[in-house]
Amino acid sequence: MPTTCTLTPACAISPRALLAGMLAALLPGLAAAQFTLAPLPYPSHALEPHIDTMTMEIHHGRHHAAYVNNLNAQIKQYPELATMSLEDMQKQISRFNMAVRNNGGGHYNHDLFWNIMAPEGQRGQPGEALLADIVKTFGSLADMKKRFDQAALGRFGSGWAWLIVTPDKKLAITSTPNQDNPLMDLPDVQRGTPILGLDVWEHAYYLKYQNKRGEYATNWWNVVNWNEVTRRYDAAMK
Repeated sequence: MPTTCTLTPACAISPRALLAGMLAALLPGLAAAQFTLAPLPYPSHALEPHIDTMTMEIHHGRHHAAYVNNLNAQIKQYPELATMSLEDMQKQISRFNMAVRNNGGGHYNHDLFWNIMAPEGQRGQPGEALLADIVKTFGSLADMKKRFDQAALGRFGSGWAWLIVTPDKKLAITSTPNQDNPLMDLPDVQRGTPILGLDVWEHAYYLKYQNKRGEYATNWWNVVNWNEVTRRYDAAMK
């Protein structure tokens, strides 16, 4: 004769929760796979000759993929990551361990990086409001690029150079070490919304440029997707 359970904690588990638990136990890889590696938004050869095909394939298919896989591996320790957007994660990154900081930052940074570059014919020019703000803040577009390149070259070791919109809606140039970014709630980071970012880790340029980071930074301007940078600027200024 079947018994009716009314008091034990197990009886409080809903069928949906029970099923989720069974799936998590049977398919742990699927249960933890919250973050995914999106395809490049253009063919891997599309940024030639400024960024070579092999670098793009290795950078995206191996380095970025590793950040995604390593971040997913942290969901077991931090289940809340499974329902958190990448952007929200950056804004509260101090809650988590270094593995989440490094790999969550790496995933966010590279998602931005691929999208603020584009093939010839799709890059556009800075939008009217963005260009006016650049001129007001830095003197000219050329002067902004010079300041940005200095940030990229001045970053010792691995890291990123950024053009950001600060919380008080002003443009600024900054840089961060490793896979940190200006969204992170860290004491040594100038906070703001990134609208343009340059990866200065050696894996981003060494196959083509070897130790010539300056040449890489200069040539990179030829592939900047100003249409996307303008879109991000407009969104950040709202």
